[in-house]
Amino acid sequence: MSHLTCGTSRIVGCRFSVFPMTDRFVEVITEALESVNTDKVWIHTDDLCTCVRGRAEHVFDVTRAIFAHTAGTGVHTVFNGTFSIGCPGDSKGDVFMSEDDVRMNESLAEKANIETASHFSLYPLGTDNYMDIIYQEVERAKSKGTLTQGIHYSSRLDGTLSAVFETLEDAFTHAIQTERSHLVMTAVVSANSPSPKSI
Repeated sequence: MSHLTCGTSRIVGCRFSVFPMTDRFVEVITEALESVNTDKVWIHTDDLCTCVRGRAEHVFDVTRAIFAHTAGTGVHTVFNGTFSIGCPGDSKGDVFMSEDDVRMNESLAEKANIETASHFSLYPLGTDNYMDIIYQEVERAKSKGTLTQGIHYSSRLDGTLSAVFETLEDAFTHAIQTERSHLVMTAVVSANSPSPKSI
C-alpha cells in the first residue's frame, strides 16, 4: 500500500461504477467514457471502478454525463458512487482546482429528461450537529420536488435525470460546513428499470 501524504486540498472526488444491464456492457461503458469531455478532471479507470477528481461542478458534470450516456442507450443502468471532499490524504491532482467553472458536458439533449430514481446518504464527518445538516438537505430536496421517501439509511429521489443529479449536487455542496470539514455522500442512481417503483 502506498503512503498518502496528508494535505489540505478542497478537491472533490467521486469513485463510482456504472452498470448497464446488457451483454454489451463493455461496449456501452467504453462508449460512455469516450463520449464525455473529461478535460477538467483527474480521471482514472481500473478493473473495479472509475475515479474522477477536481472542482465540485466538474466532478458532478462528468459523473452525470457518464450516467446519462449509459442510460441513454435505453438499457437498465445503475450508477453507484461515493463523493468526498476534505479527505486529509487527498492531495494528488490539485492542478485541476485551477480550472474555470464552465461545465464541459452541460447539454445532455433528450437524455436530461430520462426518468431516474436515486437513494442517497450524507455523512458529515467530525461534526457534532451532523443530523441537523442531514435534515437541512432532506428539506432542500423536498423543496425541489425530488424527495419522495425517507428509507432506512438513505433518502429517495425521483425525477428527471437532470433534476436528480442537481439535487445530489446541491445536497453535497450545501452540506459542506467549513473549509476544513470532511464530507462523504453515497448515491445509487437507476434509470430504465423494468421493475415498478414502490414509494
